[in-house]
Amino acid sequence: MKNILNTILEAKKKEVQEKKSLFDLNWYKFFSPDFDRVCYSLKKNLLKPDGTGIIAEFKRRSPSKGWFKPADYSASAIVMDYEKHGAAGASILTDEAFFGGDKEDLGAVRSVTGLPLLRKDFIIDEIQVQEAKAYGADAVLLIAAILTPKRVNELAKEARNFGLEVLLEIHEEEEMDHICDETEIIGINNRNLKTFEVDIERSLRMAEKIPAGKITVAESGIDSVENIRLFRRHGFKGFLIGEYFMKQPNPAIAFAEFAKQLKAKV
Repeated sequence: MKNILNTILEAKKKEVQEKKSLFDLNWYKFFSPDFDRVCYSLKKNLLKPDGTGIIAEFKRRSPSKGWFKPADYSASAIVMDYEKHGAAGASILTDEAFFGGDKEDLGAVRSVTGLPLLRKDFIIDEIQVQEAKAYGADAVLLIAAILTPKRVNELAKEARNFGLEVLLEIHEEEEMDHICDETEIIGINNRNLKTFEVDIERSLRMAEKIPAGKITVAESGIDSVENIRLFRRHGFKGFLIGEYFMKQPNPAIAFAEFAKQLKAKV
């Protein structure tokens, strides 16, 4: 039986091939009016001593949980409120087939916020990196489970060449060899990418093995201020939270209340 990640990856390869049949590799670089924009720094925001460290995510659905919000649900107003209440950055899901996202969400959000924006997708090719920059991203997600260490290094260098930061996501110890000089931010995913089951202890078990000098981000399964307090005690600077906010009736209000509790307790 195919696991969810393999199914997504097969679809993504077809999507990228179709994209490359329509656009040359450097099309975005030369024809996007905002391609030379200076990016906002997610790294800088995560290191703010008085910041929340929260990368608040916008996603409409997930393969395991279905739809959180309707297909026409706008990202812009939500992210503006994320920024208002102290988010360190915003993660924008751009995969359409499995997460209900759209790269146009990046452009729409970029026009209304000064937050660093992370393009969260299944990036396997340089054209996706350039597309991310063209549509307003400041950082890109690279997932170790779908890339070789060599490809992580190549794609990370491509990103850094265009001023983008890189968040490398790992979810097991065997993926530590994907970490390289260009991947300064390391996300440890509590979610098993093959089954999408969540184990909140995953990040804690791996954190001590991350090379010194890297910024660690806990991903998935964070649903309380107590979670963040625990992760901070283990040296984490960032916390990527999406499902907890998006499943609430109003994600912006949910984030505001969460940030208020965090400020009061941490």
